[in-house]
Amino acid sequence: MTSSSLATASATEETQPSRQRAWVEVNTAAIQANVRALRRHIGPATQLMAVVKADAYGHGALAVARASLEAGAACFGVATLGEGVQLRRAGISAPVLVLGNLTQPEELRSCLRWQLMPTLSSMREALLCQNLASGSGRPMTVQLKLDTGMARLGADWREGPRLVAALQGMEAIELAGVYSHLACADAAPGEDDGLNALQQQRFETVLASLAEQGLAAGCRHLANSAATLRGHAQHYDLVRVGLALYGQPPAPHLAGVVPLRPALQIHARVTLLRQVGAGVGVSYGHRFRTSRPSRLAVVSIGYADGVPRQLSNRMDVLFDGRRLPQVGAITMDQLVIDATEAPGIEVGSMVTLLGEQEGETISPLDWSERCGTIPWEILCGFKHRLPRLAVPPDPGAPLPPGAESEP
Repeated sequence: MTSSSLATASATEETQPSRQRAWVEVNTAAIQANVRALRRHIGPATQLMAVVKADAYGHGALAVARASLEAGAACFGVATLGEGVQLRRAGISAPVLVLGNLTQPEELRSCLRWQLMPTLSSMREALLCQNLASGSGRPMTVQLKLDTGMARLGADWREGPRLVAALQGMEAIELAGVYSHLACADAAPGEDDGLNALQQQRFETVLASLAEQGLAAGCRHLANSAATLRGHAQHYDLVRVGLALYGQPPAPHLAGVVPLRPALQIHARVTLLRQVGAGVGVSYGHRFRTSRPSRLAVVSIGYADGVPRQLSNRMDVLFDGRRLPQVGAITMDQLVIDATEAPGIEVGSMVTLLGEQEGETISPLDWSERCGTIPWEILCGFKHRLPRLAVPPDPGAPLPPGAESEP
């Protein structure tokens, strides 16, 4: 076998789930189904932005972006310059909005080079963009963000009309959109203290002022996943969909508004089985002791992979559709489950930490409620040493090294 063939075989074997200790499985068909369901919900007058920041919330940005485009997403939202460049290097040419603030000239110069849209929060960045784009032969396409009540990024909403007028007076700037972000979109009805309505009112005030002055706002957008699901009043020209894209409702009261399919599952393999007696301490600190003779299974995944240590003794895994309790402290690379009630489990058996088996489901919300956090943090916490396996396989994924030379 040639060295090229050997490298190809080795790379291929290493990406197969049968060779992995643990991995993230991403169902790209579910991503597509979610995009189509959301597009039906928002209607033809509104476009859908697929938010693929943070490596598509841990799902793998490139596979998700390709699946979303195929299903009708119009554009993408990312948080950083590097995330946008990654899409461009992969050949994705759809519009990309960088949602984070870029303040350095070299960052904005890269936006011009890679045709990414920076978000502007002040005149300072606008002047930088104007100076960088002047003489380049093409304008810098930007979007203006307004702070209507989030107190994070964005210019004060009252400055909106003045800033839009200034941007439209810059010959090297092309204003593609004006947007804001809701602080309490996922609040249950009556629990946001009127903030959603107030933010929308402020946004509408700016848009009305622009219309009176004959100033074009470009694409107007306000809604995240929660506001997208809650109703149509805040959809405008475009909705920015993150969590819902991945099949997760942003709040329990929004579950079922649109039929969403969870796209991610976390699997790991049993690497050791041991029979122990009653009263045996398990893992660091002996935070769990067996109350009976037990069959323990060591599973090769831990907090370094993204399984929160706070879940120690507070989570289950699925095997053959049965819930098995995790016992003892979760460690960096391993955790232990009580497999006494699962005689069919053996070394090499796959267990599911997040996902569905035979009607039993463990969701990111289950974990987040036990950890006192939110599903977004759970999904974004899975580290890159866990391979992402697209199912069905991502047709746009690069071939293993050396595969190009294979017959």
